[in-house]
Amino acid sequence: MNGPRPGPRRGSLARNIVVLTTVVAALAVALTGLIAWQTAARGAEQRERDQLTRQATVLSRLPALSEALFTGAQVLAGPNGVQLAVITPDGRVSGTATPAVDRASKAALLAGDPVSTTGILGGREVLLVGRPGVRGGAVVLTEPYAVVTENTNQIRRNVIVPLVAGMLGAALAGALLARRIARPLVTAAQIAHRLADGERGVPAPVDGPRETADIGRALNVLDEALAHSENRQREFLLSVSHDLRTPLTALQGYAEALADGLIEPERLSEVGGILADETRRLDRFLEDLLDLARLEADDFRLVMAASDLGAVVAEAAAFWTGPCARHGVELRLEQPGGSGEPEGAGESDVVGEPKAAEGAGESEGAGRAALPVVVETDPFRVRQLIDGLVQNALRVTPEGAPLVLAVRPTAGGGAELQVRDGGPGLTDDDVRIAFDHGALHERYRDTRPVGSGLGLAIAHRLTGRLGGVIRVEGHGPEGGASFTVTLPSAPDAA
Repeated sequence: MNGPRPGPRRGSLARNIVVLTTVVAALAVALTGLIAWQTAARGAEQRERDQLTRQATVLSRLPALSEALFTGAQVLAGPNGVQLAVITPDGRVSGTATPAVDRASKAALLAGDPVSTTGILGGREVLLVGRPGVRGGAVVLTEPYAVVTENTNQIRRNVIVPLVAGMLGAALAGALLARRIARPLVTAAQIAHRLADGERGVPAPVDGPRETADIGRALNVLDEALAHSENRQREFLLSVSHDLRTPLTALQGYAEALADGLIEPERLSEVGGILADETRRLDRFLEDLLDLARLEADDFRLVMAASDLGAVVAEAAAFWTGPCARHGVELRLEQPGGSGEPEGAGESDVVGEPKAAEGAGESEGAGRAALPVVVETDPFRVRQLIDGLVQNALRVTPEGAPLVLAVRPTAGGGAELQVRDGGPGLTDDDVRIAFDHGALHERYRDTRPVGSGLGLAIAHRLTGRLGGVIRVEGHGPEGGASFTVTLPSAPDAA
């Protein structure tokens, strides 16, 4: 049998962050390098032009532009190969840079305009800068463009080192950032695995960035919730084991006695009744367990239809009349009033007792029928819910006390069902745990009549399946507990 196919391998978060930051840094370095590469050429050329301009400006301010400027021209040229030309006021050009001076530059200088351009000197491209003299004429300086290229390459070489250092620094920063981000996540994952393996009481650190702190808090809450849930399950299993063991012990004891012939013939009927009662008790308990399991299943089936809850409640009241009478409990039915009474007002009857004959002249509303309370729900499940609550109430209601079964419409078009009893009621702490599996059963098993301990849990889950809400009051109008189920008008209104 083949196991589940493994999912695709995923890289670690830390490695992904390092790769991402390195890629971003590389893109930034590439973009910066491209811009610097272009800027270096323009900057080097502009620097050389500025230098030539300053030299030309100094020479152009001499009182007379003549051949005397060529004295020491070799010193002026220096290592950069700067060449000089002089344009006299009458337009004659002399000097080593003369071939680079074209007609346009010569005309602009004689017109008094400065010139900054390129030219050709000795077959090589040169920078050409000219400044008009203060008394006419002009000075022209040239410099090989190879000087600009060499300076550009030097600048570019100087830029490469900082760019590479920046990329390495970004990768290092990414590694530190990845460690800071990934470390609490790795810790959280380790704690989650420990919780999944059944370990409890594992504290998760609540520090670092807000998001990782939230993960730590969530893991701590999950740890507490799992511990609480498992404790509840353990207590529930212990309670179930106890409740199963009691009738099984009785069944086993009587069965062994019957097998050994220790039961007198005249007691066989009595022992048979005891065995039947214990068997029925086991059957009810197992049925409750099955009901609870079905309610927890996702495929629990409901048949929703427009249903008159007044009729459902009346049917339930008619069924429970006999059991209540046998226990000496007064069963009352409260339904919305009919003719002559505002809708929603309650009319209370003692079920199973004939009404006294009405005399002549009594009000027209005598004998009125109850108004229907129609909602879209599953009437079978509603009846199951009512039966569970009534059975639970009847168990604790003493002889002579009332048990009330009520139904009335709500303002939103839904309905409200109530089961109230005249029993001992519930404390505030009882109300808090009333719908927990076996909680009240465990608390009162030695002081009150109890059932399987699952009835109220089933009622709570069934109400939720019907889209409603169930609540309990420790002491209702009759003195005992009061359970109220509120159902919506339709499933979409839940």
